[in-house]
Amino acid sequence: MWFKNLTPFRLVEPFPFTAETLAAHLEPRVFQPCPSHQPSAAGWAPPLGRKAVDLVHAVAGRLLVRLRTEERVLPASVVQQALAERVAAIEEQQGRLVRRREQRELRERLVEEFLPRALTRCRDGYAYVDPAAGWLVVDSASPRGVEEITGFLRETLDTLAIAPPEVRKPVVAIMTAWLAEGRAPAGFALGDVCELREASETGGVVRCRGQDLTGDEIRGHLEAGKQVTQLGLIWNERIAFVLDEALVVRRLRFLDVIRETLRDSRTDSPEAVFDAEFALMTGELALLLPRLLEVFGGEAGPHV
Repeated sequence: MWFKNLTPFRLVEPFPFTAETLAAHLEPRVFQPCPSHQPSAAGWAPPLGRKAVDLVHAVAGRLLVRLRTEERVLPASVVQQALAERVAAIEEQQGRLVRRREQRELRERLVEEFLPRALTRCRDGYAYVDPAAGWLVVDSASPRGVEEITGFLRETLDTLAIAPPEVRKPVVAIMTAWLAEGRAPAGFALGDVCELREASETGGVVRCRGQDLTGDEIRGHLEAGKQVTQLGLIWNERIAFVLDEALVVRRLRFLDVIRETLRDSRTDSPEAVFDAEFALMTGELALLLPRLLEVFGGEAGPHV
């Protein structure tokens, strides 16, 4: 259980649920396979997998949930081809043009006809709540993926008072200064990934990967006025990631020094491994997230 991305939110009100009461609220919206007549379905599923029953996995007071979404795969090209054939047949048989409105109605009927035969695909979204520290952390860097799970959680609970973290210093300016100086703040080291943008909205973008960020090429872009909007960082030689201007963490990797801790536990149980990974991951993030806020001047917005 290792998150690959992080979109953190502050709880702006105390989280009122324990693991048991949260699970009770999730139960009415447990995942059910997509009916043949629907294009998609979503619901809560046990984080530990198919054989598990608990909808909330709790470790050290942190609560993990999993949203499962199933979609019927119906390529637009298939529908469009069938529509063209249907329109051509009508025009030939009836000697008239099929107008746009009728084509829309034909398309809707074709979708209804094809859906029961369409294949399905599933995807899972994870998030955890740390009530004591006041965080909701979503394993996604995609706005759509984040909204999917936070929106569904809000609908399920009837409330979810969260907000993106706010810091006192401008993130882009601070990251640009780090790169210009060739060093990151204490506890951090520069990675080998960055994104540089010109200040204007129509300005160019330079993306670098696997590159020495202190080299002449990067310095030339900075001297030309480009600013850092994404920056690769390594924290305490334990976690590598790319931080963007919205404080979203991408390409999250837990390094060998952390994973070796699990190798020493010598357990063969998948459930125990999952439990240990989740505990280790959230424990590390509980230290990293406040430090990220600190290096940008501390938190500006309210939180619990």
